[in-house]
Amino acid sequence: MNPFEMVVAIVAIGAVASVLRAKYGVVRRWKGEEMVARPGPDPEAQALREEIRQLKARVATLERIATDSSSSLDREIESLRDRP
Repeated sequence: MNPFEMVVAIVAIGAVASVLRAKYGVVRRWKGEEMVARPGPDPEAQALREEIRQLKARVATLERIATDSSSSLDREIESLRDRP
């Protein structure tokens, strides 16, 4: 392997490592001389997960309302109005 091929291989390995770090959310921090890598929490992703959970619950309620008979539909609407 000539020196040019070695440089290209090293750059390619570094690029792949950077892509993998970004994909898995690894945060690099320096403490003195050593580097500590750990995944950082993503508050935006957590908020989006919570919103999706709430939306799924609402869709399930709407599906249940749409498939029930008309007498139970009135009761369900009234119970939803009483919710905060």
